[in-house]
Amino acid sequence: MQDGDSPAVPARPAAPGKSAEPAGSASDTAGAGAGRLAEAGVTGAAGAVLGWYFGGLVHPVVGAVVAAISGINGVVSGWRGVYGWRRHGLLAFVLDSTWAAVPVAGSLLAHAVGAASSPAGYEPSLSRRQNRHVYRRGARLKAGFAFTIGNVISGAGDVDGARRRRLITDHEDVHVWQARWFGPFYLALYGAWAIGGVVAGWVLWMKRGRTASLSSMIESCSYYVNPFEWWAYSRDAHWPPPGKVHGVGWKRPAARPLAALRRRKRQDPEPGPPSLDP
Repeated sequence: MQDGDSPAVPARPAAPGKSAEPAGSASDTAGAGAGRLAEAGVTGAAGAVLGWYFGGLVHPVVGAVVAAISGINGVVSGWRGVYGWRRHGLLAFVLDSTWAAVPVAGSLLAHAVGAASSPAGYEPSLSRRQNRHVYRRGARLKAGFAFTIGNVISGAGDVDGARRRRLITDHEDVHVWQARWFGPFYLALYGAWAIGGVVAGWVLWMKRGRTASLSSMIESCSYYVNPFEWWAYSRDAHWPPPGKVHGVGWKRPAARPLAALRRRKRQDPEPGPPSLDP
């Protein structure tokens, strides 16, 4: 279904002297639209209030900025019905509106890039009530790789295939929750490791006698061995990843695969927020 579509509604029985109301009537559409509008308004207002109080602990100006970020996120997420209120949605919403407002600010830029893409390919089947926004296209840093910032996953690609779909649920979704857990430090920590990895990759390339390509060594040290990626690839049962230079970095997975945990616990295919525990 496209964003905002609803499942077909069976026709209502006709009252005496009246014709049956067709499925998907104007009243049904209006009701669904009113519900979306109400959720957008409530989450937008609540997000702005949470952001104002949280940011205000630092400075009133910071409070105003965080309120704006959280309010916009609340409106967009509420309109699309992203937060699963019965499945970790309240926690995700509160974190997005407060502690994780910095990554969420980046996600607003990803929304803008997605909106400018033609077509953006917003994927409601992986977004609605799943505490994230997923775009098939949109922002990306490397062809074939998805890109996650804040609660937005872009460049998801052909998620009709099982493997690509699991990449979103078991790898990229881990990044969404990493941003929530680490909040304002997440992007700085990720970026600092990436920069340090460039230097480490060059040094390791020299020490190994230049046997591997320099670009592969730098990518391994700055990207694949990054603890946040190690964590996500492990959850996706893809450690070590095929692009990493053999013998570089962590030898064992950082955590058990989410698929294995689901099989053991007989859970629903969609994972909840990743735990910090291995």
